[in-house]
Amino acid sequence: MVPDHWYDINGVWTGSATILPDGQIVMLYTGDTYDVKQVQCLAYPANLSDPLLLDWVKYSGNPVLVPPPGIGAKDFRDPTTAWLSPDGDKWRITIGSKVNTTGISLVYETVDFKTYDMLDGYMHAVPGTGMWECVDFYPVSMSEINGLDTSVSGSGVKHVLKASLDDDKNDYYALGVYDPIEDKWIPDDPKLDVGIGLRYDYGKYYASKTFYDQNKQRRILWGWIRETDSEYADIWKGWASVQSIPRTVMFDQKTGSNILQWPVSEVEELRSEIVEFDNVKLGPGSIVPLKVDTPSQLDIVASFEIDEDAFEGTVEADAGYSCPTSGGAANRGELGPFGVIVLGDKTLSEGTPIYFYVTKGTNGKFETHFCADELRSSLAPDVDKVVYGSKVPVLHGEKYSLRSLVDHSIVESFAQGGRTVITSRVYPTRAVDGAARVYLFNNATKVSVTASVKMWNMGSADIRTFPLNEQ
Repeated sequence: MVPDHWYDINGVWTGSATILPDGQIVMLYTGDTYDVKQVQCLAYPANLSDPLLLDWVKYSGNPVLVPPPGIGAKDFRDPTTAWLSPDGDKWRITIGSKVNTTGISLVYETVDFKTYDMLDGYMHAVPGTGMWECVDFYPVSMSEINGLDTSVSGSGVKHVLKASLDDDKNDYYALGVYDPIEDKWIPDDPKLDVGIGLRYDYGKYYASKTFYDQNKQRRILWGWIRETDSEYADIWKGWASVQSIPRTVMFDQKTGSNILQWPVSEVEELRSEIVEFDNVKLGPGSIVPLKVDTPSQLDIVASFEIDEDAFEGTVEADAGYSCPTSGGAANRGELGPFGVIVLGDKTLSEGTPIYFYVTKGTNGKFETHFCADELRSSLAPDVDKVVYGSKVPVLHGEKYSLRSLVDHSIVESFAQGGRTVITSRVYPTRAVDGAARVYLFNNATKVSVTASVKMWNMGSADIRTFPLNEQ
């Protein structure tokens, strides 16, 4: 769909599709009007028998929703996939907005997707979080690994509420309980509410949306990776950005306090040759190069074990540590950092470490941080070079585990099965294609680490332009 009507002439923006019980499909999307007002619009597939749904027809009565009283003309966007009301006779959608600096989710009911009633109050609101855009709302099973249709509710189900914060351009989510009668969502932990707690991704990742894949019973997450090259910084809404590798989303049954994200299984079809390194001993301050054929296109799975005696002998280690303010992998502590360096050159003048850093507080408790260090990722002067990361739960008996998908300028890294995820956008000048290298490292001052690694060479995806000639 392109901007071609008064109600979307300044932009066809984010929207969501809903599959109806009779097989029909409706699409709601935000249009930016000729006078720069955000409105919601309706469209239908031109040909339901087209498996790609390439062509869409806009409803003649658009727009179907305009900003309600008290909501700014530029603060009303991004409708979600619809879910059924408790009686099953109406559909509900939520739309992001704000009141002053409070981020809110408005909920509307409809029968035909053409006329709507706004429900009283807000489904949820969090003061100080600003404008909520690309709001997402969906159930996750507490006992099964499969995804759930958006309308599923009841016992054994948590609901994820997610918002992209316009103020800081990050995607935040929280787990909670949805009361469909009162149309209220309550977070499990108010300290980890939407916009002030957990994030989908602690790197360059924004404006994400999920959908339910009914064929494989899984929920799929797509996210947007923006450029961090200053040449494109002023057009971050433009052509220079890309979509992430799609991820499955499920409830973490072990912690009960977060979701798990993992690359969709189809990515593994790109794997070819594998190299393995088992039980590599990494003493304090060590770096070990790993030989691989296609170092700029890799799927890396690694696990690390620390000598248990090191924990017992540690009184306190780096209490108050934080990845973004840590100074990166060059700064050493008793229990970290250790991990892998990707997209490094032969002399390590360039490289992006993906690593764990273990700390021990004054209360005697250990915490693990998962970080991605871009400080030496490129010799180019005009690119962002920051350290991303956050804490990651590591349960008793678990090894420290990570998976990194390396694709030239993008590194997507998943810790502990996807409890914490970091997307890095890097621009090496020397560690390019065959000149790139991969290393294991342990820059801790006290502990030795044992690492095991599997690395697959990754082929390029077969991406074809549409419409296809053979249609």
